[in-house]
Amino acid sequence: MALPAQDERTVPAVVLRDLDREPLERSLAVVQTLIEQHGHVIVVCSQAVPRGVEQRLRTVRSLLETDRIALFRPELPPLGLAVLARQLRQLASCDLSPGVLASAGRLLTHYIHAGALLGSVAKLDRIPVDLKSHAKSWVPGSQFAVLAHPAPQLVRIAPGVTLPGPEFGTSMLVAKGQLQSDWVTTSLTPSWRPQGLREAVLPAESAAWWGTPKLIEFCAYLPDLSVLYQLVTSVRQNSCHWCGIDVIGDRCVFCSATPPAHEQPARAG
Repeated sequence: MALPAQDERTVPAVVLRDLDREPLERSLAVVQTLIEQHGHVIVVCSQAVPRGVEQRLRTVRSLLETDRIALFRPELPPLGLAVLARQLRQLASCDLSPGVLASAGRLLTHYIHAGALLGSVAKLDRIPVDLKSHAKSWVPGSQFAVLAHPAPQLVRIAPGVTLPGPEFGTSMLVAKGQLQSDWVTTSLTPSWRPQGLREAVLPAESAAWWGTPKLIEFCAYLPDLSVLYQLVTSVRQNSCHWCGIDVIGDRCVFCSATPPAHEQPARAG
């Protein structure tokens, strides 16, 4: 999930490996050290990781009794999530407070277009798949283009078929699994017209997320740090009424508090 740095300012990622298998004491020590070094920790976690990983993260946060750990698990496929994590690493080099930086993840998710080319949708359960597509997936040679975010869509590959893309300038990242196809580069890329196209290593969680190792995952995103910074700083910030940290939106990403309900106006007697 830790993509190479986009530029020299991009903050390095800390990969928390084997959280569901290592001793609890080690997990506590690692996260405690990160808090002492950096003050706050933003954990970006795929929904495709084993359930024990999330349980361990919540246990660590509870035992450390701290509001300085933000757990972020957006509904993005693995490559899209890796891109989002790198965008947050880019922004970490700017003058953003921890709460605003952590809240930026929700905002930037809206600007990510993520999907995959699949050799089968028989085990795809994260995107609505009708029975007709399921039946076609058993036909030898069938391939399906799936857009998971921002709006789920599934099409069977045929001449001239593509997916709706972003209406703003993006770069594109492609990660190849065990599927052999040039559809992404010959059909999708010309349709989406990205400013640049790069390849990445397929995330370890991709096969589980998409239900098959026969895939090519792709993601279009905003690569420019100045654009990301302008987006985040243009949104109104609020102070959490519970822990006092500055955030974007109506829920604190660190303590999970929401603004208190407005008092009802008094009725005239």
